[in-house]
Amino acid sequence: MLSEKERLKRAFHHGQVDRPPCICPGGMMNMITTELMDKSGISWPGVHTDADMMAELALAAYENGCFENVGVPFCMTVEAGALGAEVTMGSKEYEPHVTGYAIGSVGEWKKLKPMDEDSGRAKVVLDAIRILKEKDLDVPIIGNVTGPVSTASSLLEPVVFYKELRKKNKEAHAYMTFVTEQIIKYAKAQINAGADVIAISDPSGTGEILGPRMFKEFAVRYLNMLLGQLRGAEIGTIVHICGQMKNVYEQVDMVHSDVLSFDSVVSMKDAKKNLEGRVLMGNVSTYALEFGDPAHVSKLTRNCVESGSDIISPACGLGTRSPLSNIQAILRTLKEEVPADA
Repeated sequence: MLSEKERLKRAFHHGQVDRPPCICPGGMMNMITTELMDKSGISWPGVHTDADMMAELALAAYENGCFENVGVPFCMTVEAGALGAEVTMGSKEYEPHVTGYAIGSVGEWKKLKPMDEDSGRAKVVLDAIRILKEKDLDVPIIGNVTGPVSTASSLLEPVVFYKELRKKNKEAHAYMTFVTEQIIKYAKAQINAGADVIAISDPSGTGEILGPRMFKEFAVRYLNMLLGQLRGAEIGTIVHICGQMKNVYEQVDMVHSDVLSFDSVVSMKDAKKNLEGRVLMGNVSTYALEFGDPAHVSKLTRNCVESGSDIISPACGLGTRSPLSNIQAILRTLKEEVPADA
């Protein structure tokens, strides 16, 4: 029987597996719920600034039969906060989020302070990874970074940002280069701390918002700038992009990640057809996991496998009120109902 780490490693590289792995990376794809917090006795928002608590809560998701990985952090604001945006730590029910932008235009990017991964919440995340690594579990540790477009639009009002990609194109590229360089430093530090996988979530860098040409010019270009520097990860890289893919499959296939992850609006059958040879991850409905029941979740899980998903995961992470019984139904279904040669 394969270990969780070996199963995921094989799935990342088209290897033979007994069944699809079941993971939820963290970051934007949060795997923590209020029920899990109550069960473990460790709760947001204090976790976001305490490495020991962060590591223990990540481990609780694994130990309670939710997923076959551990991952940190549980939000996508670490980079924005480190680069100067105002961030609130949220509450037990809500993730941290940006409350104040750092700059007013892409041309002001030189006002941003470089990211210091040895201080603040970035250091908390790195210390949490080290703590998990020291436990010597045969479980993949997933480090998470926010993608370039999403980080850039968290430092600057998004409507202004998207307009200036066209109106101030040269300055926009200089801004995106700076932001991506900071994310690269942070991602490399996670690998050095012990992360096996780096997951990159870029929900603001969608084809629906940018359109095919701008998606290629800004999302693909800077994702690949980041990915090109992350060859040190033992298992590899995941990129999660939100929204429909129908108009940008050609451009999405240019993204150099080992795995592509999509939300539930994307048909896995269509994705498999349009992204031949790529390893795909997803995409059990986040809505169904919060508001459905275990039987429905099991059905969706089987559908994902039958549709060609190589790695099973919640489409866009979990709502914090999702019942544990629903979450556990994904892994239980894979273990009990999916044939080994599926």
